[in-house]
Parts: sequence; C-alpha cells; structure tokens
Amino acid sequence: MERLKIKHNDALRSLKTLGEILKEPFSMIVRDATIQRFECTFEAIWKFLKEYLREKEGIISNSPKRCFKEIFPLGFLTEEETVRCLEMTDRRNDTSHTYKEEVAQLIYSKIQEHYTLMNNLLAQFKDKVG
Repeated sequence: MERLKIKHNDALRSLKTLGEILKEPFSMIVRDATIQRFECTFEAIWKFLKEYLREKEGIISNSPKRCFKEIFPLGFLTEEETVRCLEMTDRRNDTSHTYKEEVAQLIYSKIQEHYTLMNNLLAQFKDKVG
C-alpha cells in the first residue's frame, strides 16, 4: 500500500508543477520546459495507474495504453476520455521528436487539454489510495 501512496503523491506533485508552468507566458524556453514537464507528469501518472491496477485490481498492465484501457471498465474514464488518453499517449511518444518545430508546436498546443484530463483522472483516486 505504501508504494501506491508514493506513486500517487509523485503523480500529484508532477501534475502541480505542470499546472504551474502552464500559467507562464509563452516563450520557446517555456514551451520546451512545458513539454518536459508534460512528459514527466505523464510518466508519473501511468506508473501510478499501473501500480493501482496491480495492487487494487490484480491486473498486470505494462504499458500506458494498456493501463488506460484497463481503468476504463472500472469507471475511472468515459469512453471519450479513454480515447483522449490514448491520443495523449501518442503525444507523449512524440516528445522524442521535439527537435522538429511542428512536432513541438503540436505537443505544446495540446498540453492544457492533457493537463485537465490528467487532473480529472487523478482526482478520482483521492479516496481510493488509502
């Protein structure tokens, strides 16, 4: 149980830092830092979900997309949100290509939407991580 709490706290802390940088005025440096924080936040959240599924549901899920698909039938995501999480996973995978200006702009343009989605998702676990 302790491991689950740690992963949950890591995800919350990472999400908070992402929210903070989203308030900053745009610059190339802010854009790049925002993408990096998105990447870290995404990693923290899917790893929390992986641990939650293992510990609470007995489900082994070793990829982000599988985690999102597994929590859908548990009621944590709607079908639309699940699709958006899968798209968010694709944007996370694109972060290795941010040296391409158009890729960086695409990722950055979606991060506010991803932040809201991740925030809403994590909020549902507030009382489930004892």
